[in-house]
Amino acid sequence: MINRVLIRIKVVQLLYSYLLIENHFMLESQPSAPTKEKRFAYSLYLDMLVLMVRIAEDIEKRGGYRPLEDTRFIKKILADEKLKSLLNKYRYEQFPLEGAVRDLAEQVKESGVYKNYIKNMDTDKGEDDQVWERLFKLVIMVSPLLNNIISRRENYTIRGVDRMKDMMEETFRNFYASRDNIDDALKTLAKSMDKARELYFRLLILPVELTNLRESQLEDNRTKYVPTDEDLNPNMRFVENGLVEALRNDPDINDYVERNKISWMPEERVMLESLLKEIMASEIYDDYMNFPTTDFHTDCEFWRNVFKHIIFHSEDFLETLETQSVFWNDDLEIIGTFFLKTLKRFEDADPDTHPVLAMYKDDEDASFGRQLFTEVVRNKDVYRRYIDDSIKTDRWDSDRLAFMDVVIAMTALAEIVNFPKIPLAVSINEYIEIAKSYSTSKSGAFLNGILYSITNRLREEGKINK
Repeated sequence: MINRVLIRIKVVQLLYSYLLIENHFMLESQPSAPTKEKRFAYSLYLDMLVLMVRIAEDIEKRGGYRPLEDTRFIKKILADEKLKSLLNKYRYEQFPLEGAVRDLAEQVKESGVYKNYIKNMDTDKGEDDQVWERLFKLVIMVSPLLNNIISRRENYTIRGVDRMKDMMEETFRNFYASRDNIDDALKTLAKSMDKARELYFRLLILPVELTNLRESQLEDNRTKYVPTDEDLNPNMRFVENGLVEALRNDPDINDYVERNKISWMPEERVMLESLLKEIMASEIYDDYMNFPTTDFHTDCEFWRNVFKHIIFHSEDFLETLETQSVFWNDDLEIIGTFFLKTLKRFEDADPDTHPVLAMYKDDEDASFGRQLFTEVVRNKDVYRRYIDDSIKTDRWDSDRLAFMDVVIAMTALAEIVNFPKIPLAVSINEYIEIAKSYSTSKSGAFLNGILYSITNRLREEGKINK
């Protein structure tokens, strides 16, 4: 399900942030052209960081040791000049979130997140780096007291709070990308793959949840004070769709959903209602509901058309993906293709097959991203020298290359050198396509010329034979 095309894209994306800010961590900057809402969000964002410092200072173990104050995240934000200035300011002025510090410190101490951190702090489980993101999401932001204090701030809006959360998410992401240990970056890569897998299953359960919503609407219509004949005897074709029933009863889907507790409801009910309205207003729906007879093939074809022509183009749906995960809008094109392939597998399946695709085709694909990322990081200086040596000074200036072009070229070289089974043309073509999508309009031509030059040199040096 996760193929090498998607793996290459994810490796390039992570390498870009990892190499660009390698060992450098910065807080978010003041937004340009700030509105009242943006100023509110940025001020709250900085105060949330101060709040974390205050909580870390308030929680002591025996002997006066403050375990949360000793985490890398707190040390990183304390090194930032903006936060230093703000902490100094609050020595003389009232800290706006002071009223929540003591209460939150107690909640943090009693939380499973903190207890797991204390339990595992002497092991190599990455709890140090992850503990503050978990505390922020699971303890701090769900505090009624804190949210009440925030709601009384000047220029408060719900959207402003959401902007603050986005800035916090970006801060955690930058923090992870700035880690000194390559293993930490690889954990981020693995998380990105896991999120792609989650998106695949969320697409698989979406027809089920839309059908459940429509069935609930029909039931409400039957209980109207004065129901119409259509209310009492509705066309049930949509809710009795055979493919939806197969998805609902598939053991692989049910196992994943149960283990990972995923659902579009109730958090995204508004999106589901909007999506259902779009579907029911379409010609696809009208033709399907009025077709003389249907069978399992017709049921499958209906949902394939709904996704291809409605859902994958729905602004509400795409916006929801963006808010749910930073990875999903980039993943959708490839994961959507495998989702549609899975619907076809349901249609063609015999009783002994499993229509749901495995996460990876084989063990080689499962380890491909990790190996590729590692090779680039370990040999980045070597690959950069190859790139610089191959630049034609009359056409290109190595000091003015788009950094994304450099990252893509280094990743391509790492694949060409370290994966002899992959044909040279496949590697070059794949990275040219990535360059066209993720860099400048001239990047494809640049990459093609650079890789052609470097691969000739690598052959002459005996480092590749393909």
